[in-house]
Amino acid sequence: MSEHQSPATHDPIEQIAHTAPVVIPVLGGLLIFLLAFIAVFMA
Repeated sequence: MSEHQSPATHDPIEQIAHTAPVVIPVLGGLLIFLLAFIAVFMA
């Protein structure tokens, strides 16, 4: 059987999946800090 892609091709989704457990909590923390800052600023 002929494959159109060689198995050595690098999938960008694989690289994102490795960094997601680190990036998502950091972005969540920044979002919470930003919302808290807006709430204090508006009060």
